[in-house]
This record gives sequence, structure tokens and C-alpha cells, in this order.
Amino acid sequence: MAKSKTGVTPNRSTSPTRQPGRDLKQALSSGRVLVGGILTEYARPSLVKLYVQAGFDFLYIEYEHGFFDPTTLADTVLCARDNGLPVIAKTPQLERAEVAKLLECGVVGIQLPRTETRADIETLRSYVKFPPAGTRAIAPGYGSSGYLQPSNWKTWMAEQDEETAIVVHIETRRAYENAEEIVSTPGVDMVYVGPGDFSIEMGQPGDYDHPDVAGPMQEINDLCRKHNVAFGTTASDNDAARQWISRGARFFEAIDELSLISAGATRLVDEYRAMSSEQSSD
Repeated sequence: MAKSKTGVTPNRSTSPTRQPGRDLKQALSSGRVLVGGILTEYARPSLVKLYVQAGFDFLYIEYEHGFFDPTTLADTVLCARDNGLPVIAKTPQLERAEVAKLLECGVVGIQLPRTETRADIETLRSYVKFPPAGTRAIAPGYGSSGYLQPSNWKTWMAEQDEETAIVVHIETRRAYENAEEIVSTPGVDMVYVGPGDFSIEMGQPGDYDHPDVAGPMQEINDLCRKHNVAFGTTASDNDAARQWISRGARFFEAIDELSLISAGATRLVDEYRAMSSEQSSD
């Protein structure tokens, strides 16, 4: 092993081994409710730092609808890993290369939009897991390994399989009808019900708490509890979140940066307008 210019032999074996995926799974299995901050447009390490300071448990990247520069996105994921924040990301489509790029940059949870069948999940699992469990191609030395070359590929592959999580995204009536088949598929770690599209499919657009929407969601939640799979959603408000927690919800993809900026900015301006009105009335 070559020595550095200082004459000290670098000890590469002491480099920290990060395991955000295993940390995420352990937190879910502990029964703690996890709150995720959503990233929809502003992929920046500074946003990651703000989310970490706020106390979010994971970062969720809306990569189906959002537009991101690949390099900036990879830098943001790496920053999240370095700050102990596990990253879940939607894959834009069920396609091997799209999934591989997310995994290699350091994403640990792959969320599949419009999951509708067991076959969908089995295809995703094949892309996410290494042989013999799947068909993921070997690519060490990227963000998923902290840019280190593993000394033992077999061990590293097994560790990576433990790191990665399959996140089902139920948002259609067909998925609801196939819910038990989906939830009981081996390898499913988390089930997220997207209330936006799900409410449309159930005939109540935008009304997350309508019985026609919340009732089927609860049925899916019950199936998740039956099969010991973490159930999550996005709540319409704090009261709804409280109810879902009481029913056993384990995680929330809670709020995105655009909503936070809009709410904070609107509240500030409203407060100044109110102060100005008070002054004018004196």
C-alpha cells in the first residue's frame, strides 16, 4: 500500500460504513412513526441540511413528476447519506437503467408508481437485488458504496441487498382490487397509498378523507398489518395524520419544499398585512 506525502500509510479499512437502508428498516420495525420530507423541484444539499435540522426521518424524492439535473440529484442524495438521512425515490418508470442509476447514486428505497400486480413487484425486485435474488448488475465504487471499492464482492452484494427497500405505491382501483396479492409479495418492505390519484380512482377527487377513499385505504392498512409490512400515506392535515397513526400507519411522505415555502411565505405576508391594517386603524 502506497504511503501519502506525509509518510503515513492510509488505513482505508477504517472508512465509515454507512447503512441508511438498514437504519430505515430498523426504524420501521421498531414501531416508531417515520416522517419524510419530500423533494419535488429544488434538489440541493442545502435543502437536505434544512430537512436534517428539522428532524425528518427520511428524504422522499418525487422523481416521477419532477425535473432534476442528474448531477445535482446525485450530489443531493450523497449529502443525505452523509447526514444520515435515508433516501427513497420514485423511479420514473419500471425500467432497469432508471432503477440502476438511482441505486448507484445512493438511493436505498425504490418506490414504484402505479404498482398494480405481483408481477410489477417481482420485476422491480429483480432490478433492485443482486443474484441469486435478482438481476442487478454489479457497479461498486459509486455513491451506494461511498465511492469505495469493496474488498469482498460477495459480502458487499449481500449487504447491498439488505440496504435496499422495495416500496409499493398503490394509487389505482386495480391495485386496490389486487391489494392482498401485492402486499403479500415476498420482498415488499413498505406500502404507500397515494391519496391524490387514489381519491380520483375512487370517485372523490381531492377528498382524501371521504369514506369512499379512507375506507379502502384502511383495508390496505389492515392487509399491511396482517403481513407485517409498513403502511404509509400522505395525510390531508394533522387530525387525519393523528387518525392514521392510531390505526397503525408507520410512515408519512409528509410535505414538500414548495408547500413549505408557499405556506411560510404566505403566513409571513399575511402577518405583515395584519400589522399594517392595525396601524392604519389607529
